[in-house]
Amino acid sequence: MSRNDDQHKNSLAIDARGLVKRFDDTLAVDGVDISVPKGAIYGILGPNGAGKTTTLRMLLGIIDPDEGVRRVFGHDRPHEIAKWIGYLPEERGLYPAMKCDEAIAFMGALRGLSLDEGRKRGRELLEGHGMGHAIDRQIRQLSKGMAQTVQLLGTLVHRPKLVVFDEPFSGLDAINQGKLEVMIRDLAKDGTTVIFSTHVIHHAERLCNDVAIIAGGRVPYAGSVDAARDRIPAQVRLETQREEGDWRSALPADARHDAKEGGGHFWYFPIPESGIEALLKRLIDGEAGILSLSIERAGLHDAFVEIAGAAAARQLEAEATP
Repeated sequence: MSRNDDQHKNSLAIDARGLVKRFDDTLAVDGVDISVPKGAIYGILGPNGAGKTTTLRMLLGIIDPDEGVRRVFGHDRPHEIAKWIGYLPEERGLYPAMKCDEAIAFMGALRGLSLDEGRKRGRELLEGHGMGHAIDRQIRQLSKGMAQTVQLLGTLVHRPKLVVFDEPFSGLDAINQGKLEVMIRDLAKDGTTVIFSTHVIHHAERLCNDVAIIAGGRVPYAGSVDAARDRIPAQVRLETQREEGDWRSALPADARHDAKEGGGHFWYFPIPESGIEALLKRLIDGEAGILSLSIERAGLHDAFVEIAGAAAARQLEAEATP
């Protein structure tokens, strides 16, 4: 192995190659490759049943792959470094009779933190996240959102180097989703690696440096969000006063045309090979009557459709609809 290869592997929090997992006759994960840089916010994006949770559990050593290898901070037995990892499963669960600080301390103890230190840190975390008034309340006395916050803080109390969230935004209202997004960004600023699975594209687009798109147990794309979006050419959005004229020949033959009620015409098409400047000159010389012109970069949703297919995108949209 070359020195550059060594440096690359040392820069990774997670390095997985060829992960395969079967349950009876069902192939749940089929040859997944994922590399997560240290300190990144990394999203695993795909519809329910695509293999996201199974992949996360293999990465963490909760279950072993049938084939392939995975290393977490260079260790091929991730459960042996559990104290470095915080994991919030999709299935939430706290003991209803526990008080908030006790619940957080208990979760920390599972990762090697003493109960006394866990209670101390738990109180600090609750105070810092606007829940100081609830320190002595039992979990059963909390709203669903508050209980989810307690479990989230319990995931972080031992100050892990890697935090893995499985569908962390599920069930949260818009306010608590926003708070969670801030928390994820703050973790990354402090050097913590954050991985989360989601079926909601805008969370991945807003938060992630890199994503793995997963569909049918496979990963057809893993890389930067920007590179995924750049797979689709940027689109020109043009609004003109006129509908016809010699300038129309400057537009691509497949330009989409929408007429605006009350006048005005919208045109949508990729940037011509000749460039925007040449297009503008043709439009001006032809007196098209330019009302507006903008260049709109493809979003992650468009990239997902291109990469995973329209059927997977429709499933994702259906699941994201409340």
